[in-house]
Amino acid sequence: MRRERINVNSLIILSAFALAFLIVAIMAINAERESEQVVSLNVPEESVEDLDAGIGNSAEEDEDDDYAADDYFVRSGQKETSETVTVSSEETTAVLEKTFFTVTKYETPVTMYTSDTVNVRSGAGIDYDKVGKLKWGSNVSVTGETDNGWYEVLYKDMTAFVIGDYVVPDLPGVPYIFVGDSRTVQMKSAVGSSDKIYIAKIGEGYNYFKNTALSQIYANAGNGTKLIINFGVNDLANASKYIKLVNDNVDAWTNAGMTVYYAAVTPVGNIQNVSNAQIETFNAKLQEGLDPRVNWIDGYSYLQQTGFGSGDGLHYTADTYRSLYSYYMSVINQ
Repeated sequence: MRRERINVNSLIILSAFALAFLIVAIMAINAERESEQVVSLNVPEESVEDLDAGIGNSAEEDEDDDYAADDYFVRSGQKETSETVTVSSEETTAVLEKTFFTVTKYETPVTMYTSDTVNVRSGAGIDYDKVGKLKWGSNVSVTGETDNGWYEVLYKDMTAFVIGDYVVPDLPGVPYIFVGDSRTVQMKSAVGSSDKIYIAKIGEGYNYFKNTALSQIYANAGNGTKLIINFGVNDLANASKYIKLVNDNVDAWTNAGMTVYYAAVTPVGNIQNVSNAQIETFNAKLQEGLDPRVNWIDGYSYLQQTGFGSGDGLHYTADTYRSLYSYYMSVINQ
């Protein structure tokens, strides 16, 4: 009977040990599982960080100049912060950086004129979009003026703006008047005449200048006109007459607001009756004898240095005329 009790007690103790071992084992297994779960949760976080770093580098390499900074914050997984707001604020400021202006309206529109070819814009500043262009001498319906020197105008049934420097109350003198012979006629064909008047005739010289061209100059010129004279290749012997005619009129021309230029007779190729030596003599006489208010344009030296194309030795190719015209403008606009 006593042995049975001992066996029963032993069984109870063994069962208790077994239960305790089982509990410890279960706890160990659960701890291991929790550890594995933590590891599995940590791995994706490391992967996301690596991926974000890759996206950031890619964006810096691939995006163009219009790339927005707030796009980068979204891509990198960062939350919107005050920095994001700052970026948005900067973008708004960029729009507002266009010239601020106020307009004083006229009671009734006023007709004015453009004194040069000028852009028409959507606002009173060069940072506004171009909506059109007005040529020299265009009449403009002005409806107001801004506090920064522009005019509000009606342009193709819409409100637009033109800078005030090129809008005047009276029809202005034409910007450029070219007076000359056949070479001037052909320059007109090569460069056009949108803001220029050409008073020229093939084969003419001093007599045409005095009897025909002179009156047309007075009829068309005005304040601000640049007068470019280019006679002589057809009558190089008349150098003294040209000097006297120009000097006799330079007071009236300059008093009217004109700027006067005499363009040198330019070189010829191998032709009869005219030589470059004769041209050089003519040019030298004019340079010495013309009034100091007459500006000299040395197209002769320019073409001798750059070269020129000519079919007949006297007249030039269109490219040469355009090149010579560009040289004239570079001297005039100095």
